[in-house]
Amino acid sequence: MSTLPPRAGRRCHNALNPLHSSLYFSPDLGKELGGIGIDDPSAVYFATRAAAMGAVGADTVTATFYNFNHALVSRHVPAIWDIASPAKVLDARIRAADATLRRLLGEEIIASPEMAEAAQLALRATEGCTRHARPLYAAHAGLPVPDEPHLAYWHAATLLREHRGDAHLAALLSAELDPLEALVSHTATGKGMAIRWLLASRGWRRADWEDASERLRGRGLLTSEGELTEEGAELRKELEEATDRMDLGPYEHLGGPGVARLTELGRGFLATAAAAGAFPASATG
Repeated sequence: MSTLPPRAGRRCHNALNPLHSSLYFSPDLGKELGGIGIDDPSAVYFATRAAAMGAVGADTVTATFYNFNHALVSRHVPAIWDIASPAKVLDARIRAADATLRRLLGEEIIASPEMAEAAQLALRATEGCTRHARPLYAAHAGLPVPDEPHLAYWHAATLLREHRGDAHLAALLSAELDPLEALVSHTATGKGMAIRWLLASRGWRRADWEDASERLRGRGLLTSEGELTEEGAELRKELEEATDRMDLGPYEHLGGPGVARLTELGRGFLATAAAAGAFPASATG
C-alpha cells in the first residue's frame, strides 16, 4: 500500500523526463557526436542511449529499446562502436547535456540553490530504484554521478527515466502488445508523437503500421477509424497503472514532501526550457 497520493510518482516523472529527453532533440548532441564521427541521426540516438551498456550488439539494443525495427538498429549497431567507443560516446553525451541545459535554462538557474536542491532530491529518489530485470536502468546506475548539480540532476533524471521505461516494457509484454502495437495504441490515446515522425525514427513502413492496426482491431482494441475502443482505452489505462506500481520504489523512498518538491522544481525548469524551444514541433505534429 503506497503512502503517496495517487499518481504522484507519475507526475514527478513527467516533470523530470522531458528535460532529460530534450537532449535527444538537441543540436548540441549532434554536434558532439559528430565530433567523434557519428553523424547519422539514428546512429546518434542508438549510441547515446546504449553506450552505458558497453559495446553491445543490435539484438541487445532492439530488446531494450523495444519499439524500433531491428533492421534499422542493425544498420548502425554494432558498427557505431568501430567509430567511437562507448566511453567516448558517454563523454560526448555529458558535454552535450551540459551545453543543452545551459542553453535552455541559463546560467542563473544552473547556478541556483534550486538546481542544487533538485539534484539532491532526484539522487535521493534513485536510491529506491532496483536493478533486477531493468537492463537500461542498471547500465546507467553503474555510471559515476557528475559533480556539477545540473549534470547530477540530468543524470538522476536519466536513471529515473530508464527505471520507469524498463517497467513499462514489462507491462507491454504482459499486455501482449508487440513493438508496433504499442506505438499504434499509444498514438490512439492522442498523447503520442506524429505518425510520420514515428515511422521515420523507428524504421517502420506505413504498411507495417496498418498491419499492427489491423491486429489491434482484431483484438477489439481499435476502431475502424483508428480510435481506441472502450476496451482499448482501459488497456492503456491499465498499462500506465501497472507501470506506476513497478516504478513506485524511488518515489516511496523519497517520500511525499520530497516528491512534491521535486515535482514543483522540475515543472519550473520545464517551463523555462519550453520557453527556450526545448521541445520541437516536428516530433509532435
